[in-house]
Amino acid sequence: MTIRALGTALGAVLLAVSGVAAAAPTFTNYTPPAGLGQSAGEPSIGVNPETGAVMYIASLETLKVTFNASGVASWSNVTGNLTGLMTLDPILYTDQGTGRTFAAQLLAATSAMEYSDDDGASWVPSTLGVSAGVDHQTLGAGPYPSGGVGGLLRTTNLTYPNAVYYCAQSIAAGFCMRSDNGGLTFGPSVPAYSLLDCGGLHGHVKVGGDGTVYLPNKDCLGAQGVAVSTNAGASWTVRTVAGTTGSDLDPAVGVGRDGTLYMGMVNGDGRPMAAVSLNKGQSFSAPVDLGAAVGVRQAVFPTAIAGDGDRAAIAFLGTSTTGDINSLDFPGVWYAYVAVTYNRGATWETVNITPNNPVQREGGICVAGTTCGENRNLLDFIDMTIDAQGRVLVGYADGCTGSCATSGAVTRAALATIARQSSGQTLYAAFD
Repeated sequence: MTIRALGTALGAVLLAVSGVAAAAPTFTNYTPPAGLGQSAGEPSIGVNPETGAVMYIASLETLKVTFNASGVASWSNVTGNLTGLMTLDPILYTDQGTGRTFAAQLLAATSAMEYSDDDGASWVPSTLGVSAGVDHQTLGAGPYPSGGVGGLLRTTNLTYPNAVYYCAQSIAAGFCMRSDNGGLTFGPSVPAYSLLDCGGLHGHVKVGGDGTVYLPNKDCLGAQGVAVSTNAGASWTVRTVAGTTGSDLDPAVGVGRDGTLYMGMVNGDGRPMAAVSLNKGQSFSAPVDLGAAVGVRQAVFPTAIAGDGDRAAIAFLGTSTTGDINSLDFPGVWYAYVAVTYNRGATWETVNITPNNPVQREGGICVAGTTCGENRNLLDFIDMTIDAQGRVLVGYADGCTGSCATSGAVTRAALATIARQSSGQTLYAAFD
């Protein structure tokens, strides 16, 4: 274990809804020992709320990280039999309701997939079938909705308490399929959106406590959008965020315990934004710029998580430099940021969680896919989760290691890193 840097709070105080002063969170960054996590572009991260184990996948490695009472991390490789063989894209999700972790490796129009109930000590293979989506697969799980198909499944599915969703996209549409036996097998794929609604890639699927399913998309008829299903994925409706413009970067959603929907996105002008919905995306609050107060003028890789209904966090990588971020000549320096709200988005506080070590130096972070050059080392996204006490954890790849941090050399690394909240209010008020 290596503790790479201590994140520092940039703002001293927030006012929570209760009126109690809330210290902005600080973060500690952790990297694995030599030999692990060296190729960690676009990682996924999950936490088993029962054991506290953090699960992290990137490339062909699935890693388990545990923290003792002093915050010291222990890393181990727990890669399964199927997901360590071949990859076009890795993805991982840990069901907060059960602690089950799902891991998958994209294989064209399907994925090699398995799940674990013991934090990677053993894995059970899944039978996924053909999804019709060939890229950017995502996994999520949550309760069944009440009424209709969901209500029937809620009362008759005795194998596993939650619905499990697998979504992927093709050039023409995005598709989702549902498992009613805990990820062992999946039903047929259903279109969540088409080119008539949205284009390009979608973000990570999320399920609210009432069973509503959300699949965010970066460009739905010119605006940031989200496909919403209230009937366990049987049908979908696309909703958009007024006041936003489409971009090249996937947005993300977090769903609070009371159903409050938080959307983190990079607007068409490159700014990191947040919007909040109290009605499942039928309407959103006016988008808020999360980077302005800390000088961020361009951002990539937004990711979101929510806890209590009035508490959420959005993470992203940001730079104060303008210009073409896809260019190898881009001169900017990039850091990781987390923005938090404790009052349902009325105010946000953004902190730099890597102040002493940028995540990329010069050459940009290319988001133009396979047409990129060597500055696509961080690939397409980062990820965020929450533990049982409401601590925020961000999984990302560090592209600026060793001499890059100390002398300014450009390394183009992709080192597995976890930023774990170490102080400040969490996303669960019960632990204040």
